[in-house]
Amino acid sequence: MARLTTRFWVDAYLARLSRANIPAYVTAHGDDTAGAVLVKLATLDGQARAFTRGFDLTSGARKWDVLASGDERDVDASIARQRGFDPDLWVIELEDRQARHLLDEAGLAD
Repeated sequence: MARLTTRFWVDAYLARLSRANIPAYVTAHGDDTAGAVLVKLATLDGQARAFTRGFDLTSGARKWDVLASGDERDVDASIARQRGFDPDLWVIELEDRQARHLLDEAGLAD
């Protein structure tokens, strides 16, 4: 089965967020073909969460895990460390007071 490029997935995710009226920005453009994606959700109250894609080792399914959560400055520091390890990493930042990220919707774990 052919896999989607990261750029295609990011563009589709941004379009889905736009339709839901969730502001989102690419703050770090990673490798278009195979870069990993990190999603930061800022709830506009000084708090944030960062999500990264991983695998459920028991089922082999892709899933989104929380990489960091708490004070937005601490989450930003965690993201900066990840970017130091992986310069091909994409970072997408969302701003939503209701903490919507849509990552639990069908098709976004693929």
